[in-house]
Amino acid sequence: MKDDYLWDGSGEPDPEVQKLEEALGRYRQNQPAPRFDEIAQTHKAKRPRNFFNWRWEFRLGAVAASLLLAVTVFLFMRQRSRGNPGPSWDVVRLEGAPRVGWHSLGEKSGPGKLGIGQTLVTDSASRASITLDETGRVEVDPGSRLRLVTNGPGRKRLSLERGTIHAVIWAPPGQFVVDTPSAVAVDLGCVYTLHVDDSGAGLLRTTMGWVGFKLNGHESFIPAGAICQTRPRIGPGTPYFESASESFRSALSRFDFESHTPAERNALLGILLVDARKDDALTLWHLLSRVSDADRPGVYDRLASLAPPPADVTREGILRLDRSMLDAWWNALGFGDIYLWRTYERDWSQPSRNAK
Repeated sequence: MKDDYLWDGSGEPDPEVQKLEEALGRYRQNQPAPRFDEIAQTHKAKRPRNFFNWRWEFRLGAVAASLLLAVTVFLFMRQRSRGNPGPSWDVVRLEGAPRVGWHSLGEKSGPGKLGIGQTLVTDSASRASITLDETGRVEVDPGSRLRLVTNGPGRKRLSLERGTIHAVIWAPPGQFVVDTPSAVAVDLGCVYTLHVDDSGAGLLRTTMGWVGFKLNGHESFIPAGAICQTRPRIGPGTPYFESASESFRSALSRFDFESHTPAERNALLGILLVDARKDDALTLWHLLSRVSDADRPGVYDRLASLAPPPADVTREGILRLDRSMLDAWWNALGFGDIYLWRTYERDWSQPSRNAK
């Protein structure tokens, strides 16, 4: 065989080479050889698209990583808050199965905890008490719903949405507050009962000390032995002593909460002035700022006859509702020092979210 056959196929092939060609002939490829320069150019043309795909995949990965980080932080903070829930009131079951959040306190249950934002609920057969050592003790009657709003230093705030509580408070004046749907009760060193019905109307009865009851700028002071009603969108009514006559109490309730013609209102005010006793100076003092300018002189004269004002309190000053003179006359009545209220009510001046 000539070597030319191996290079250009010319000449006579060697028999062994011919056999090898026949064996490999089935693998013969008639297509032209790849042009690697064109393949390289095509690869370069496709590269920008691959880059954008890669950048999009990178963005998805970054979003996924951010979500994972956010979930991790959330779970960590929730676990941390559970481990350190902050101040809470001790809850003791008195009867039935009162509920704190979703947890019921049965006969075999130990004391519970009422934390900020949690609600204590008693059904018709349940009673409970809550206690905070530095503040006081509150008994919760059947059919009540009570929520802890704030519990910081010098700031203890509950919200009575419905039902009845009996509060015995030994914290300094002004540190314990209860919101209701129609007024805010500010403790001034006292023992009292507070009731709220399903309509949001309330009644506060003070046993010891005195309580401030307010809605926006409408305020009432309830000393021991006195009662004050309250209504949604109206706020606290005029306080009165439980020992007042039936005619006096009935006329006062209608005067505070019912709509009347001027003549009817004057008739009700006449009953109050005629039936008032010395103890009813409490009610007349409050009426000074609740009657019309035309009716105020008559209220002043009747109050002055039952409880003469201090020497520095003038008729003219009271008729123009001079605050310092009104406060001085209140203090002279012996129901409590109004300085406590003026000092502490500013700290609770925001109306309750529940108040209407």
